[in-house]
Amino acid sequence: MHWWVLRRQLHVSWLIAIFCGAIIIGIFTVQSFQIVLFGSFAYLFIGLTFSAVGMWGRYLYLIPLVIVGGLIVGVWRGSVHSNELAGTKSLMGYSVTISGKVTEDVDSSTDGQLALRLNDLVIMGRTLKGSLWVTISDSSADIKRRDRVTIFGKVGGGFGSFAGSIYQAKLVKVVRPTPGDWALRLRDWFSSGVRLAIADPAASLGIGYLVGQKRALPTDLIEALKIAGLTHIVVASGYNLTILVRLTRRLFEKISKYLAALSAAAMIFGFVSITGLSPSMTRAALVASLSLAAWYYGRKFHPLVLLPIAAAITVLVNPSYLWGDLGWQLSFAAFAGVMILAPLLQRYFFGEAKPGVVRQILGETISATLLTAPILITAFGQISNVSLIANLLVLPFVPLAMLLTFMAGIGAIIVPSLAIIVGWPATMLLNYMIWVANELSKLSWATTTWQVSGLVEAICYGLIIGLCLYLWRTTHYNLAEANIVE
Repeated sequence: MHWWVLRRQLHVSWLIAIFCGAIIIGIFTVQSFQIVLFGSFAYLFIGLTFSAVGMWGRYLYLIPLVIVGGLIVGVWRGSVHSNELAGTKSLMGYSVTISGKVTEDVDSSTDGQLALRLNDLVIMGRTLKGSLWVTISDSSADIKRRDRVTIFGKVGGGFGSFAGSIYQAKLVKVVRPTPGDWALRLRDWFSSGVRLAIADPAASLGIGYLVGQKRALPTDLIEALKIAGLTHIVVASGYNLTILVRLTRRLFEKISKYLAALSAAAMIFGFVSITGLSPSMTRAALVASLSLAAWYYGRKFHPLVLLPIAAAITVLVNPSYLWGDLGWQLSFAAFAGVMILAPLLQRYFFGEAKPGVVRQILGETISATLLTAPILITAFGQISNVSLIANLLVLPFVPLAMLLTFMAGIGAIIVPSLAIIVGWPATMLLNYMIWVANELSKLSWATTTWQVSGLVEAICYGLIIGLCLYLWRTTHYNLAEANIVE
């Protein structure tokens, strides 16, 4: 290789992507090898200095500096977080009274108990870092998101992104902040209007589409949606947010580009305020915001740049997402499938012809399923065989279902006496979707059970990356053309 080749300059966006990718690897390394000795701010300074020098020159031969700098920053952040979690993990095996803030909507566990995710932990006046998974036997307790609860129970081991867990905890006290969560009150007020117009379980499904609230769904329907591979359209996810952002942007674009961007940004803020910042919702909001900003300024975000930037930002805020949060992992895998593999497949099989609704949904569903399959199989030991059929039968109608559910809720609030009539179209469509999920989940071949190791998972992703490289080299498709807000 000639020396002049190494003096070629890269665009700074690619250097930032490389830096972010190195940060992710560094944080992952901390968990894998239990590295906790690099928590000093000196390491952060060294890492940023290395990376800044590499980005300033932008030459190919300076890329190792960017990588080393990103690795050091990642190891530093992971070490800091590991040390922060030590206090919470030291409680394992002890029965304690502890208080914490409920960060997401309260769910029901498989045995009918309330399941809480607690942050901002306090024990005996001492603040602890990390999240706690808690179940409470009193299923009638009035607990909402952002309430501060005090519980008593024995601390057990953590899992996923949780530093610890307490099962069958005794509820001591619930304190609701003043003035409280305005977005939650607005959601509950609107949900009551939807339930006037639409009977359950269709009402709960429609509310799930609009605001990601799935607690009210019957357990048998939740299981049917899981088997059919449709859970992603009920929980607050990037798919729901993308629909709303695209609709808002297109609605106001003809009036003013500024108004379109402002309205879409307001939609992102409002949706996140209502649903809460779960790991998958954090990713969706961040990606949508960055994509919207790029669209407004006439720029293009290459997915291979956008993906590591969004991932690095989220894991810098909370490294536990990378260490074991399945929702975070699936969210980014699905995003990579939709933004990278799907357009490559479309260009390979259909050339430059713009895909219609069915073909686009088919391509995105296949791609997202393929990218998330290794994670799901490794985590649960099974995969849905009817996911593709179910998504083809349901996904095209989700935007319409969201619109009809919204109209039903508003209509019921304005004219309660006509609620059932206003809600009839939404009821018919939502019942159809429930029927699809139930019927497909009953098939004997609906799922396949596989047991695979982490090594097999890594090999699968290696093959997928190889497939993407082959499709890209064959089609010469510019992935920067893909933008989720357009």
